[in-house]
Amino acid sequence: QVQLVESGGGLVQAGGSLRLSCAASGRTFGNYAMGWFRQAPGKEREFVAHISRSGITTYYADSVKGRFTISRDNAKNTVYLQMNILKPEDAAVYYCAARQGYGTISSREYAYWGQGTQVTVSS
Repeated sequence: QVQLVESGGGLVQAGGSLRLSCAASGRTFGNYAMGWFRQAPGKEREFVAHISRSGITTYYADSVKGRFTISRDNAKNTVYLQMNILKPEDAAVYYCAARQGYGTISSREYAYWGQGTQVTVSS
């Protein structure tokens, strides 16, 4: 079982940066691939990025490629999402998620979810 707690959300101007963190409980964090997803009001939850258990392999949605960076520190049981050049369309509640095995873009494949952190981008 993994419990996830996101932090780092807030209000930022367009063009600015934020770094989200997701702290995981348990001693087996390194056994889980981690993903970030987001959901804006009235929209479906969408994939943002995922990272492999070792942190070597990452994958991004086209909409954030080149602006966002996912990383993890297995010694700290934490995954990060560095978000640069933020746009108003990036505003959403951001969720981290964990699954055993490989990362995937499908939210249905993730067994564990955090409560989310709000990101607001002003234009």
